Amino acid sequence: MRNDSAASDPRALIRYALGGLALTVVGLWIAFLVSDALLVIYISLLAAIGLSPLVTSLEQYRPRRQRLPRWAAILIIYSAIVGTVVGIGLLIVPPLIDQTRELGAELPNLLHRAQQWLLQRGWITRELTVQEAVQQTPVGSSDAVGTVVTAVWKLVGGIFGVVTILILTFYLLVDLDALLRFFIRLFPRPSRDRAHDATHRVTAKVSAWLGGQLLLGAIIGSSAAVGLWLMGVPYFYVLALLAAVGELIPVVGPILSAIPAGLVALTVSPALALGVLIFFIVQQQVENHLLVPKIMSRQVGISPVVVISALLIGGSLLGIVGAILAIPTAAILQVLFEELVTSDA
Repeated sequence: MRNDSAASDPRALIRYALGGLALTVVGLWIAFLVSDALLVIYISLLAAIGLSPLVTSLEQYRPRRQRLPRWAAILIIYSAIVGTVVGIGLLIVPPLIDQTRELGAELPNLLHRAQQWLLQRGWITRELTVQEAVQQTPVGSSDAVGTVVTAVWKLVGGIFGVVTILILTFYLLVDLDALLRFFIRLFPRPSRDRAHDATHRVTAKVSAWLGGQLLLGAIIGSSAAVGLWLMGVPYFYVLALLAAVGELIPVVGPILSAIPAGLVALTVSPALALGVLIFFIVQQQVENHLLVPKIMSRQVGISPVVVISALLIGGSLLGIVGAILAIPTAAILQVLFEELVTSDA
């Protein structure tokens, strides 16, 4: 009787509501304060979920009837990833250094030809030397120095962030099964089977997203290799590999991978550099509006409309990181929505 009267007391209900609202506001404020840490944890969790099927496959592989330890399977995957990155770097960096030197030697001639073209049209009044052009740039200003310091600081922070994600992902992969069991036990016993099924569907979708990213990289790299080879661009195989890696980074990745290709083509002729620029623009448009929606729809099982909308929203909220996390987050939300609709039905 006492509990019923308290529950029916309007003042008690108001106190409970205000207390709940206060706790919600405090929780949201704390989440905002530690948003950077939460983002690192979320990225690590997605990486662990996406890699877990591969880790499980390696763990269950028994060439000598002896099960591979889970930590060893994770280290094999990490070694393959690091080896791939180092190999790509060894392929890309030396040719780019050589092409950069050639471009530096050719720069005065290119600047002269460009200024002659502008002089003929009356867009400039006199021709500048390379030294004059460099002296007129605001390199020594405090704003430029501040920009450089900020860029270096962000680069260092990004490197530490990647290292933290790799370490946290490793430990999450080691304890992922135990964490999933603990998560499922949080649900009432009759709902645990549904929770277990939902976690498996999330794992499958996130893993499919990673596979879709690799497939997109392979398609972009292959098409770039063919296109650059047909146009006669030097070191087309290295530039195509760079384009494949850049595809893994939404928004800016394709742009950054197009810059070395344009510089290499510029050492041959300005017309070739323009052709390379047009090629990458067309390729990026096809990738953004056709390949990504179709491939991610088939791999992850979400509609192209959801894919494009998720990329737009994620990019608007968190920039590059938001664009990277948009599709797996949309897939997880889809599973949660399907579970809620099923439970209501």
